[in-house]
Amino acid sequence: MNIDLKEVTSKNDLKKFIDFQYELYKENKYWVPPLKKEELFLLSRDKNPAFDFYETKYWLAYNEDKIVGRIAGLINHKYNKKFNTKIVRFGWFDFINNNEVSSALLKAVEDWGKEKGMNLVNGPLGFTDMDGEGTLIEGFDELSTIGSIYNYEYYPELIEKNGYEKDIDWVEFQVNITSDEIPDKISRIAEISLKRNNLHLLKVNKAKEFLPYAHEMFHLINMTYQELHGFVELSEKQIDMYVKQYFGFIKPEYLPVVMNDKNEMVAFGITMPSLSTAFQKANGSLLPFGFIHILKAMKNNKGLDLYLTAVRPDMQDKGVNAILMCEINKLIIKNKIKTVETNRELETNSKVQAQWRFFEHKLHKRRRCYKKNI
Repeated sequence: MNIDLKEVTSKNDLKKFIDFQYELYKENKYWVPPLKKEELFLLSRDKNPAFDFYETKYWLAYNEDKIVGRIAGLINHKYNKKFNTKIVRFGWFDFINNNEVSSALLKAVEDWGKEKGMNLVNGPLGFTDMDGEGTLIEGFDELSTIGSIYNYEYYPELIEKNGYEKDIDWVEFQVNITSDEIPDKISRIAEISLKRNNLHLLKVNKAKEFLPYAHEMFHLINMTYQELHGFVELSEKQIDMYVKQYFGFIKPEYLPVVMNDKNEMVAFGITMPSLSTAFQKANGSLLPFGFIHILKAMKNNKGLDLYLTAVRPDMQDKGVNAILMCEINKLIIKNKIKTVETNRELETNSKVQAQWRFFEHKLHKRRRCYKKNI
């Protein structure tokens, strides 16, 4: 196969770069299309504040004028400086089932990385932990979630053929709700922790009432996630972006927040009704009817997705996580939720995974971050 690589240099090229996945996965019932507008925002140098410390290049692979693959190369100078590394990331990596295509795209990132003085390729990763991470290696017949990477079964094989090896895995669990009662141990630990640590739950009724606490929430993420794989603290510009993007439609009952006696935030858990099917119906656009599908899913849903949880480091191992679990359980019972998707958790995060022992659950997806010396 004759492969021609073209660097993305125009808005029209970027549109083609974004659109390719919609063509590649249009017949796949497990893929959840992201919103095209959000993809455009993330990948635009003049919009995404991550470009303050990122250097990027995007490529499209063509065969006889037909797009057959895409890839992004990303250098996080902030991360490399913090950890004294020389890493180039790859992300937004999609391709037909052809090793010549995958090899040409990966080589483009490798060569660019070497030109920039890098010595290791890592991916798939995004700009931040809020973006999709990891190649799916188990769970190809499971419905994906918004913000997660879905890929065909041939991806890991072809990536590994190009000399890539495992760096780390993320695992995902499906939790089945079989009882309308909160496990005794969780409720008991939560009650003790609230009293012993002089904690209380933040009470708000509307999404806009969260806004005064939004920045504090992301500062807590910066504090809590700093040891996680690939994480770099979010800048104030990035925090402003996420607040504007997401805090307008958050449902207060789906976001338990724990405060101390000084009214400082010590923990939170962001959950949402499962929007996977609604996003499939929207097919990348809120208009003309995509937003209707999403609004319906927000109001009447038997599935729940867990997104972000953070407990301040000095409050960990003090039962605070049980408080969040207890509140989420109340939400589950109230809304008659039947299944919960944990989303990705590092395979080494035994503390988080241990909490699922109180419920019927199964490990149903695994994603892998690859690495290669260059």
